[in-house]
Amino acid sequence: MNTRRILWAALLALSMVVTACAKKAPKTSDVSADPVPTPPPATDVNAKARPAVVDPTEPDPLKDPDLAKINDYLAKQGLLGDVFFEYDKADLRDDARARLSNNADWLRAHPEFEVTIEGHCDERGTNEYNLALGARRAGSARDYVTSLGVAGARIRSISYGEERPQCTSTTESCWAMNRRAHFIVTGRTNAG
Repeated sequence: MNTRRILWAALLALSMVVTACAKKAPKTSDVSADPVPTPPPATDVNAKARPAVVDPTEPDPLKDPDLAKINDYLAKQGLLGDVFFEYDKADLRDDARARLSNNADWLRAHPEFEVTIEGHCDERGTNEYNLALGARRAGSARDYVTSLGVAGARIRSISYGEERPQCTSTTESCWAMNRRAHFIVTGRTNAG
């Protein structure tokens, strides 16, 4: 009888451990429930600058002379992702630093490419103010990437202010998507 109780207690304890260790289903959120959402990173910020799984029978997409095709490939692979900013700020958040670190890893692994970092803003503020804020955002991203060992000569920065929005709705969630620094491959050098 005592052995039976010990066995049941052990099974109960084991089932509680298994239940506690089981993965929980991710919570889903209603976008309308959060009045000031932060956009999710455009790509997996934990992804390192690893080579994508490429079919060996296919040509290397990074050897394509068409830079637009290279940029499309990089976007699909989650490489050289955007970083996002708070309203009226050019300071780098923790998620932005993580994304920029991954971007720097990729750029160091591919020294043959030159990039432009575009600074963008939401539609609020004057054109002049947003151009200056976009320049500060692009500059923050550029400074951080160069501090991680990417040659500054390979990186250009430009501000588009509010002129090239990623999203055109007049909502906070849309504005948050527009407050970004966007990386784009704009040239190839003889290195690599």
